[in-house]
Amino acid sequence: MKKKDCLTDFARYASLNVAGMIGLSCYILADTFFVSKALGANGLTALNLAIPVYNFINGSGLMIGMGGGTRYSILKGQKNDRAADQAFTAAVFLTAAIAAVFFLLGLTASGPLIRLLGADGTVYEMSRVYLQVILLFSPMFMLNNLLLCFVRNDGAPQRSMAAMIGGSLSNVVLDYVFMFPLGMGIFGAVLATGFAPVISMGILSPFFLKKRNRFRLRPVSPGGFSLQRFFHGGWLGQTGHILSSGLPSLITEVSSGIVIIVFNAVILGLQGNTGVAAYGVIANLSLVVIAIYTGIAQGVQPLMSGAHGTGEEGRVRIYLRYALMTMLLLSAAIYAGVFFGAGGIAAIFNSEKNTLLQRIAETGLRVYFTGCVFAGFNIVLSVFFTSTEHALPAHILSLLRGFFIIIPAAFLLPLAFGMTGVWCAFPLTELLVSGIGAAFLVRASAVRR
Repeated sequence: MKKKDCLTDFARYASLNVAGMIGLSCYILADTFFVSKALGANGLTALNLAIPVYNFINGSGLMIGMGGGTRYSILKGQKNDRAADQAFTAAVFLTAAIAAVFFLLGLTASGPLIRLLGADGTVYEMSRVYLQVILLFSPMFMLNNLLLCFVRNDGAPQRSMAAMIGGSLSNVVLDYVFMFPLGMGIFGAVLATGFAPVISMGILSPFFLKKRNRFRLRPVSPGGFSLQRFFHGGWLGQTGHILSSGLPSLITEVSSGIVIIVFNAVILGLQGNTGVAAYGVIANLSLVVIAIYTGIAQGVQPLMSGAHGTGEEGRVRIYLRYALMTMLLLSAAIYAGVFFGAGGIAAIFNSEKNTLLQRIAETGLRVYFTGCVFAGFNIVLSVFFTSTEHALPAHILSLLRGFFIIIPAAFLLPLAFGMTGVWCAFPLTELLVSGIGAAFLVRASAVRR
């Protein structure tokens, strides 16, 4: 395939998925805006305390969707249609199992869980309501992520993008309707968020009703599903491939939730609820920025997986180069916008015109987002490794940036630098991990030669 064709394919897949992921990330951003207008700083604090659980739910869906979609594309490239369908079937069963756990937590444990996340008497009830509804809608979030990834890998990125954007726009509209004309408060905000994946799947439905999908449920062996076949047949193998390829996607999302939990705990001790509300502005904007990088990575993943499946490693490298160049250009634009627009961004979410919240948020935005370019590099690189069946480097990078570097940094840097140390933890972590990622990439290039 010519470079021109590669560029055309990349531009099509990446642009559609970046647009879709920006729309998808607006689930929480719209909540943040409307909650700040309707409920003030306490509402922002309640929202920020509950968001990490959304990260876990979304990350689980992405893990199965990205892992299953990667496996599906590779098998399709190898013309192994039966195994490709089996990958989809295993992904569906895995989604159902994990979603059931989240759903049961919503029924039985939302109160204790939100207390564990730091909610006090002032914001407890708002946080509990938000968390419970998010958990009860978890099957919808996870199934939507699964179908979006498989539809994208099945050669229909336009349909996937339309579903993501349609769901997100409905969230914005319903947020306004539920919270202002109907006066439903925090319950209205989270109900709008819960309806979004349902609407997204409704937009996807014609793709299946018209039988345009090439993937379908298929038992691993004749006679259907059984526990014996699961453990001794192909089910466990397919599940292992899905989890191995999708784990970095889970860690990327879950680490966002872990970071929010850790930062909330540290900031509560430094600046109280006002500091957490200010961090809520940064954390929610960060979701959008990370979504842009995830969109690039998810867009290029089907192309790299397909090329790897057919043995065209040169084409894989071309796609990687395009992804990194796009990431660099977008990072420059993002940081320029954040640096010069920090005051306006903070003011949008500061409906009470709290001067302390404004000052903390402005400083945090300018420092925190210096790490965005390194985060983008790490996200794209992780997907490159999983798309080419080299999952170990992706796992290492994801674990380092999600847990082993950022958590100690979040606790240690504030001891020396206060709130500035909190904001520095993210860029320092991403910088260190990007150096390790670059070393992995150089080593992989040397081995291929």
